Order: sequence, then structure tokens, then C-alpha cells
Amino acid sequence: MKRLICLALLGIALIACNKESNEPDQDPIDQQKIEQYLRDNNITATAHPSGLYYIITEPGVGGHPSAGSNVIVRYKGYLLDGTVFDQTPGNQARPFQLASLIQGWQIGIPLLKKNGKGTFFIPSSLGYGPSGSSSVPANSVLIFEIELVDYL
Repeated sequence: MKRLICLALLGIALIACNKESNEPDQDPIDQQKIEQYLRDNNITATAHPSGLYYIITEPGVGGHPSAGSNVIVRYKGYLLDGTVFDQTPGNQARPFQLASLIQGWQIGIPLLKKNGKGTFFIPSSLGYGPSGSSSVPANSVLIFEIELVDYL
């Protein structure tokens, strides 16, 4: 009986792996979407090796936060069509442990210094991926305007 269960689980795992390998690679699709958005809006951004694109609008002062830092930020997150899905209210800032955030933030925020501001164009693989979230559709490119108020 145990062998039958193990074989069934192995079969399910193989089917799942095969299904994933037949799905298109989302990264080149997202890169094309980001580059088209940048062209359409006459925006010049820097490409990071991770696939993230960014613009540092205010460099800030001092050092940069590390992966283990706690950060305090103001932000606005929206989709390529301009739909805002999350933001800090008014002039409020929110604290986060950087290591617990989406990869796009883990890569982008350390590019800022204290009081620095930037805009980050995040491919879905560095955001919410194929699952999406309650307010973000699956495989969505994200845009975040972020101000690093402080870090510890």
C-alpha cells in the first residue's frame, strides 16, 4: 500500500513538473512589457541584472540598508495600467523587515540611501509571480515609487 501511495505521489509530481515546463517563461514577457512601458512613457531606467528596472530620483544620504535591515518606507504600488493596488496613506511611513518583502523590494531598496527615492519596475518573478495576490493579478509587472525614510 505504501508503494502504491509513493508511486501515485511521484506520478503527480512528474505531471506537475511537466506542466510547468510547458508554460511559457514569464521573464522575457515581463521584460518586453517593462521596456514597452518605458518607451511609451519616455522613461529612461537602469536595468539591474535581476530583471528589475529602476530610477533613483533622489539619492539620499549616508549608507545603504542591507538585506537584514529593518526599513521604514513610504510607497505607492501600481500596475502598468495605472491601477494602484497598495500605498502608504498620506505622509505616513511603514516599517518592514526587508528580508520578508518581495524580491523586487529586497533588490531595489538597498539601492537607496536614507531619504532616497526611487521608482522600481518589477517583473512578476520578483513580485507576486503566477499566484498574484488578493489585489494583484497573476504574472503582473509591478511599479513601486518608494521613499526610504530610514533603516535600522
